[in-house]
Amino acid sequence: MLLTSRTPFRVSFFGGGTDYPEYFARARGAVLGMAIDKYAYVSTLVLPNVIDYRYRVSYSIIETVAAASEIKHPVVREVLRHYAVEQPLHISTMADLPSRSGLGSSSSFTVGLVNLINTLQGKPTTKLDLARQAIFVERELLQENVGVQDQFHAAFGGLNRFDFIGERTRITPIQMSIGGQAALTASLLLVYTGVTRFASETLDEQMAKTRSGGVDRDLSHLLTLTDQAVDVLEGGQLDAMLRDFGAMLHEGWETKKKLSSKVSNPAIDALYDACLAAGALGGKLCGAGSGGFLLMLVPPERQTRFREVMRDSLITPIGLDTQGSTILVG
Repeated sequence: MLLTSRTPFRVSFFGGGTDYPEYFARARGAVLGMAIDKYAYVSTLVLPNVIDYRYRVSYSIIETVAAASEIKHPVVREVLRHYAVEQPLHISTMADLPSRSGLGSSSSFTVGLVNLINTLQGKPTTKLDLARQAIFVERELLQENVGVQDQFHAAFGGLNRFDFIGERTRITPIQMSIGGQAALTASLLLVYTGVTRFASETLDEQMAKTRSGGVDRDLSHLLTLTDQAVDVLEGGQLDAMLRDFGAMLHEGWETKKKLSSKVSNPAIDALYDACLAAGALGGKLCGAGSGGFLLMLVPPERQTRFREVMRDSLITPIGLDTQGSTILVG
């Protein structure tokens, strides 16, 4: 039987950087973001024992190996080993958008794979369990420099605020009318910078500053913006909501650039400025920085001109995913 996990990518609006245990172990951490209707797909098929290999892993390359320890893909290798998977498997991956582009794709893949393995082994798992297990894989087994918001967005789906308080995580869905939610999602566009990168490689400087307290003031400001943005989204008038939310995204982006010299570069700054000149109300670079997608807030009535001015850029509209990681059968 073929099983496939479909796990959403995410866009983070505010609070990125406060979702690292290195920060919220000593201060309050909170993020605001949403799962989007672009997905990582991980499929698995149990293989017959007569095949002369035990695991076949298909991604940008194809691996056929006799033992999990021989798998080169680090997430697949460590998940199979940690969960003591003994069945011979074919595991393959696909995605709607490029990996390493600031949309939490690595965590979406990890959440989706863990979800599949739990399903194969018949282990009941809540969305909270799923997020925490993926965090364990990335931070403990793989020793990666990652925060913990991406795994929660991928597991839960929706438009949420996540508060990180010591060992606890509080999940708060944002309360919006259908009109407000539609106005927001219809205004969100991804603009591709054309550059992919490994997030962990761009975070060394930021993490050093986080551990030393050197960016505490900036992280505190991003946390304040998170609090204020929730009030804006749950407020009344749609025009005012979009205007204020766009201005806050811009303010947050300017603050985020102070966390590390690797967050942005002249080419990204030029693309961002061009988006503003074309009619965007504000935006930010998704993820850790140095490449990937810009998230720009462009009200629908401005999008025709925006697309014309930015015609040389790859522009992708996004919607809201409300399901989180799910298992598809067949």
